[in-house]
Amino acid sequence: MLDRSAGIDSDSGVVTAGAALFTRLKALGVDYVFCNSGTDFPPIIEGLAEAAAKDVDLPEAIVIPHEHAALGMAHGYYLATGEAQAVILHTNVGLANGSIGAINAATDQIPMILMSGRTPVMEKGRFGARTVPIGWGQEMRDQTALVREACKWDYELRFPEQIGPLLDRAHAIANSSPKAPVYLSLPREVLCETVPSDGLLDGPSMRPVSSSASTADIERTARLLAEARSPLIIAQRGAGSEAGFAALTKLAADWSIPVCQWWAVATAIATDHPCYVGADPLPWIGEADVILVIDSLAPWWPDMHVPAADAKVVHLGPDPLFSRFPVRTFRSDLSIGCETGEGLVRLEQAMRERLSRQVGARMRRRELLEKRIPAIRAKTKDAAAASHPMTKAFVSKCLSDAIAGMDATVLSELGCPLDPIVLKRHGSWRQEPHSGGLGWSFPCALGMQLADREKLIVATMGDGSYMFANPVACHQIAEALELPLLIVVLNNTEWAAVRHSVAGLYPDGYAARANRMPLTSLQPSPDFVKIAEASRAWAVKVDTADALPRALEDAIRHIQEKRSLALVEVTIG
Repeated sequence: MLDRSAGIDSDSGVVTAGAALFTRLKALGVDYVFCNSGTDFPPIIEGLAEAAAKDVDLPEAIVIPHEHAALGMAHGYYLATGEAQAVILHTNVGLANGSIGAINAATDQIPMILMSGRTPVMEKGRFGARTVPIGWGQEMRDQTALVREACKWDYELRFPEQIGPLLDRAHAIANSSPKAPVYLSLPREVLCETVPSDGLLDGPSMRPVSSSASTADIERTARLLAEARSPLIIAQRGAGSEAGFAALTKLAADWSIPVCQWWAVATAIATDHPCYVGADPLPWIGEADVILVIDSLAPWWPDMHVPAADAKVVHLGPDPLFSRFPVRTFRSDLSIGCETGEGLVRLEQAMRERLSRQVGARMRRRELLEKRIPAIRAKTKDAAAASHPMTKAFVSKCLSDAIAGMDATVLSELGCPLDPIVLKRHGSWRQEPHSGGLGWSFPCALGMQLADREKLIVATMGDGSYMFANPVACHQIAEALELPLLIVVLNNTEWAAVRHSVAGLYPDGYAARANRMPLTSLQPSPDFVKIAEASRAWAVKVDTADALPRALEDAIRHIQEKRSLALVEVTIG
């Protein structure tokens, strides 16, 4: 007879749906399930406990003390590994806390299986029905609405035997191009029911869809670029893969095509590449007769950057028109849907065959780059000079010096700007998603560090972003999981992005002239060093430029020797 308090009945070969959930996730290749539990979790917890007692191999379930951190860690783990992970939250309140992370993941095209419990439907008479007042208080008409716009598929589990097929479908859709989160709601009564354990460890029943460019589109793009007088490449979301990064590196060098990373969230080319022209599309965009836009949500600022009327514009990426966003009207004369890395590799190969032609145009572009780029580099160097108070660019330069020669990945969330840092590899830079859900970089770095404990992961952020990250929760996670990342907090005691936005719209307005702009100040500033030290981290505050290099050096040495988190708070202007 089935004992309803148990997750597994060894005699009948059945398991609770809660136990089946993790078994199937393991079969799909999920390594971690980031969990923030609640009263809807008893069948899940019982199933995990019984699996542990019987040495059943399941994904590792990790307690994450804030939902935003759970989503951010799944985000970072995917960036580091390319493998989608799972998150389980607590009913509507947990899902609400995690919704910003879902929005960030959707904008960044990060696949994950997001799940949350659902308050029991039944008030009595069924195992798993409501037992405490919160079961009434957390009832919603449409709980999924909290994340529906951020997820490309959603469903509510109705019967326990759906667990395997639905997780297979969720995993395949999440990983289909363009990638995105999916959501599955888990009512407690259903999780308490049982399902046969047979087949739960079988391979996936369906595979993700990947997109590939047509040969005709690749050839047409190659011809346009090869025959262009003044081509320009704009890359915003990286090159897609190691192979794509290498292909773009070679293509730009062989053809002397300037590459701009406007508002980049990932590196597509080394910052010291001879064709990298920095983050500003001016003056290149107005001169260009062919523009290749690589996986860029907003490739330029329409009020400031104006392509020539007769320029040909090609967009290439998993979703070159970014169909998820209602208003996005950048011109696209040719839209190529493909995996970014695969498309760049094929494009470089197609253009290689044309290298013997257009030699004169390539040489003229090389001469132009050699003439203009030194001034761009000099401007970046001047901006990164030591000063009091320190600037973000200076902190970037010092960080660049500190990590030189190391296998490091730098994340920036309104922290260190890209151009002053010398980064040469695919995946060496990540910036907050363009959705702007703050508090992203700290938990994202935790997920990346979890994926590779030996790599140096550096999360840089403004003081506002640090507070948005729920730092007490993130530091607890770092200590509990022994994740030795480097946190750099650039503290200007304000929301500078908001101030700059106001000054941009009203340069001569009252707010711009005010001694303290309304709704931007974060004074008085908390003592961030003490927040880190509360979780036994190494931490230091730096107020002067001459002390910063030594502080970063000491922090990295601590990480290498003690293998625990280090935080450097930097006072900037």
